[in-house]
Amino acid sequence: NDAAKSALAGLGVKVLTSKVDVSQEQQVIDAFGQAVKEMGRVDTVIANAGIGFGAPSFMELKIETFRKVMNVNVEGAFFTLREAARHMVAREGGGSMVGVASLAAIEGAARNQAYGASKGALISMIKGISVELARYGVRANAILPGWIATDMTEASQASQKFNDNVIGRVPIRRWGQPE
Repeated sequence: NDAAKSALAGLGVKVLTSKVDVSQEQQVIDAFGQAVKEMGRVDTVIANAGIGFGAPSFMELKIETFRKVMNVNVEGAFFTLREAARHMVAREGGGSMVGVASLAAIEGAARNQAYGASKGALISMIKGISVELARYGVRANAILPGWIATDMTEASQASQKFNDNVIGRVPIRRWGQPE
């Protein structure tokens, strides 16, 4: 956050950063309220927080792991997007909401069903938001990245078997880069 804030501030952009556990409803409510107070208004919200924990097999996936992924990836997005919707509709100025889902939501994710399910839920949530809030000038869209080289996919990147079996099927035949 500090590096991004410095880079943007250097361009003359007003920046507010905060660290929020999106699985905690009150933290999201408080952070969104702070953003509106300090920035005056919020025009775009991107629900991008996400975690992914798998298991050696679906049959060994523990409910605690499943719930932890759902708490961040579904409830965290819900809290974030709901607060944005309340603000954008109340101020009558429209806006844009984005949920970062994943191709895992529609292609399946072996040994990572909680993650895929959470991103499928996010897609459905975004579709419902887009239908309901269009009349207020609020757009809602989902982005579905594929295999991106990030800290979260570090173990898969290091696995030759994974790269041979999965990345070989990616049309561009390589890991996507965050930028």
